[in-house]
Amino acid sequence: MKRLLGACALLGLLTGCASHDIDPSGYDETGVASYYGARHHGKRTASGEPFDQNALTAAHRSLAFGSRVVVTNLSNNKTVVVRINDRGPHTRGRLIDLSRQAAQQLGMLSSGTAKVRVQGLSD
Repeated sequence: MKRLLGACALLGLLTGCASHDIDPSGYDETGVASYYGARHHGKRTASGEPFDQNALTAAHRSLAFGSRVVVTNLSNNKTVVVRINDRGPHTRGRLIDLSRQAAQQLGMLSSGTAKVRVQGLSD
């Protein structure tokens, strides 16, 4: 009986640690960003809100919805603050998908992708 209770307690602890949301404070990753725009404009995001290609938003696999991050284009040092409102990117090897407006501010519209640094902001 003690083993069963111990196993249940361990399983409960591990399940609690398996959350898919990451606390943005302290988040600091480097990788490839891409953007999505007109084809997705108006469609529902994973957070439930409609996608607006003109807003400063982004898709990330694990940061909590509503998290704000600073994205820096490492080739030109341009930065933008975006709010996470969707899940993605769905292409292997990508770190974040940006709205068209965010990509424009980072100067990556013509290339479609850029190496970026993503840093979480605390509220």
